Amino acid sequence: MTTKPLRADAERSVRTILEAAERVLSDNPAASMEQVAEAAGVARTTIHRRFANRQALVDAMAATAVRHLSEAIEAGRPETAPPLVALHQITVNVLRTKVSWAFALGQPAAPGSVVAGMQQRVAYRCLELFGRIRDLGVLDAEVDLEWTRRVYYALIGESLHGDDAGADPDVLAGRIIDTLLRGAGPRRPETR
Repeated sequence: MTTKPLRADAERSVRTILEAAERVLSDNPAASMEQVAEAAGVARTTIHRRFANRQALVDAMAATAVRHLSEAIEAGRPETAPPLVALHQITVNVLRTKVSWAFALGQPAAPGSVVAGMQQRVAYRCLELFGRIRDLGVLDAEVDLEWTRRVYYALIGESLHGDDAGADPDVLAGRIIDTLLRGAGPRRPETR
């Protein structure tokens, strides 16, 4: 089954609703569809015309957020930029996306759903980049790339909470990558 593309004005309306829903639900996860409509500047019927129910709205938000996450990764040029440069830029981009879409990205994806498939592709792209970094000798040849990816995700998640919340994404990306690649042990003096 194919769906007809939305007209430009309808597409803008949906984008406005999704962005308003992210803001409203980030502040109050129990907010009503009426509150979302008010924040979007549309009638409640407009939301119901596009989204059958609250779960359909949340699912659309999650799909949009993961699509933005995927675009953030591709903007870092993971296949063509030097791997460590790509990792830094991707980390910055992902941090910005996660701040903008925190509620939607925090929703669990149903197994087998479109969103779960999109998340798997994002994880695969991450593994590919870590493979390139391993091939440079920056990661151990025997490293478990899946474990490394999970640690990387955890570092990103933790950097968005507490005292680091709101910090410069470039600074946070540097900390995340340094911790991922060097750990928390003492630094050895560099030899030249």
